[in-house]
Amino acid sequence: MNYRLLIINMGSTSTKVGVYTDDTALWVQSITHPREVIAGYLHFMDQYEYRMKAILSLLKEKGELLEAFHAIVSRGGTIQPVKGGTYEITRKMLADSQCGRYGDHPCNIGGQIAYDLGQKYNIPAFTIDPPVCNEMCEEAIYSGLPEIERIASFQALNHRATARKYCRDHGVDYSEAHLIVAHMGGGITVAAHEQGKIIDVNNGLAGDGPFALERSGDLPVGELIKLCYSGRYTQDGMLRRVNGRGGMAAYLGTVDGQEVQRRIDSGDKKAESVTRAMAYQVSKEIGGIAAVMKGRIDAIVLTAGLGYWEYFVNLIKERVSFLAPVAVYPGENEMESLALGALRVLSREEPIQNYDEQSA
Repeated sequence: MNYRLLIINMGSTSTKVGVYTDDTALWVQSITHPREVIAGYLHFMDQYEYRMKAILSLLKEKGELLEAFHAIVSRGGTIQPVKGGTYEITRKMLADSQCGRYGDHPCNIGGQIAYDLGQKYNIPAFTIDPPVCNEMCEEAIYSGLPEIERIASFQALNHRATARKYCRDHGVDYSEAHLIVAHMGGGITVAAHEQGKIIDVNNGLAGDGPFALERSGDLPVGELIKLCYSGRYTQDGMLRRVNGRGGMAAYLGTVDGQEVQRRIDSGDKKAESVTRAMAYQVSKEIGGIAAVMKGRIDAIVLTAGLGYWEYFVNLIKERVSFLAPVAVYPGENEMESLALGALRVLSREEPIQNYDEQSA
């Protein structure tokens, strides 16, 4: 049987939509959302109607009928920590993703849209390898305050997909490999992949690690506390400031690497300084993960959108190539990974995971 799959993958300023027959992409298209439009929404879930309308309009343009799909698949949301695998989207999962306790991200909108369309057309709605896949070692969980526990909140889907792709390309078994993978996009996360498990990774969504295109990353705690109590921001405003309006966006007013490169080429010293600082922080994070892995590293793998930015990538290579060979896989493999995860469940190659039971 051939399975027809609708894939939805939401980023901060884009919605990627694709239609697959089994593991073959019939078409994939990215809908770009202007930053000035997105900036008008305080909460990500406020974008629900806007994003839904954009998806339905594209499907109509492509002549797609929703009732013809066997499954709708969305990139996972910020939910309770779970093990990897394919999950059916449930009401409890959606409630957890939108409560704010586990972070906030546009992928939460995708989960709600997939669920609502699935309910309307009687189609299962899935998510694969949610960003909170938690396999961290015990030491990595401690934050320094008993009231706060470090959690895994990162681009797990692309991390695993790219790590597996590297292993296939180099004839290595992922379950035996020791890799450092850096996903470098709107958020930046650097993870230790040790024999098929991700034993440590920075929380790139709402906390630690390098600053990124639109996220602040690590901040001096004392100064952050003062800013929170300065009266300039509400709690929601402060959360949005560090996640969505921080990082390069805060310094340079753009998240477009090509534009930043043009500024650098024209002699803009601030653009150059901010870019070098971001690469510096990514390199520093890679060095920390190398220590976690006791220096046993087969390769350092750089992936996601910033992998296309040669200037930025070379700045990182200059600092970390002494640790291990550096491989670059620009872009992301998320759409294909979402399709393959759903296909494995539909064809009964692997069981579907029950979120409600794992998060009880």
